[in-house]
Amino acid sequence: MTKTAYIGFGSNLGEKVENCLAAIDMMAALPYCTMVGRSAFYRTEPLGLTDQDWFINGVCSLRVSVDPRTFLADLLKIEKSMGRVRTERWGPRVIDLDVLLFGEDIIREEGLAIPHLLMHLRRFVLVPITELAPTLRHPVINRTMNELLNDLPEEGQQVIRMGD
Repeated sequence: MTKTAYIGFGSNLGEKVENCLAAIDMMAALPYCTMVGRSAFYRTEPLGLTDQDWFINGVCSLRVSVDPRTFLADLLKIEKSMGRVRTERWGPRVIDLDVLLFGEDIIREEGLAIPHLLMHLRRFVLVPITELAPTLRHPVINRTMNELLNDLPEEGQQVIRMGD
């Protein structure tokens, strides 16, 4: 069964845009994936650990014909192949790939939470996903991406669209 997955991507180390583009290419090259769309890139203020460089963030959508666990494992392999080392929560990273949504699936397991538990609280996720699918409904909260974005204050979460 094929489902549409939305993946948040981000980088704040090295050549940030190039890191994001490389990760997108690697996701699209997975044999069970077809790229559907990609948002613009956005410069975004770091959350949680604020004493670090700003991020480049965006969201892409893919048609995926494997289970979410297999897909997540391959995303983690992409992160590792690009030099991602997990040392500090919300710390700097070469690349970060998060499964935001996987069809309408709701999964709460060790190491896998779909929809992403914090996506509805993050402008750096909601701005680009709204660009791709403004009327898409969050399967738990049952509100559209646009509604969730409109409810979220901008303070402390600057999201600046980069030139195309």
